[in-house]
Amino acid sequence: MRTDEALLDARARVLADLTSTAWANAAAANILDDAVAGRRWWADEWPEGAAYVAGQVAQDVQDALFDAGVGRWPLCRLCEPDEAPVHELRITPELGADPTWICERSGTVAAPLGSLSPTG
Repeated sequence: MRTDEALLDARARVLADLTSTAWANAAAANILDDAVAGRRWWADEWPEGAAYVAGQVAQDVQDALFDAGVGRWPLCRLCEPDEAPVHELRITPELGADPTWICERSGTVAAPLGSLSPTG
């Protein structure tokens, strides 16, 4: 996959998850665009890593939303609220193809990147 295709794919998949979880707004879109722009250099320097850029962009957006004080995203809807404090899903593998959202507390797979539903 070429760098441009990989970055566009990453943007589309993360935007789909932001939209399905009702987090798609101007601030989140700006954070997403900044993450994609920031990963362009990385992908250009390591062309073989283009398959991994989607997970990296998702993590960058997740971290930037939290750092900006917007909140934790995406929230885990798999665990019962009375069983665990509010927590987010995480991308796995951290650097690999086919990134997937999982609940690290339970180990439960929520969805592939780009396929989150409003309920999890």
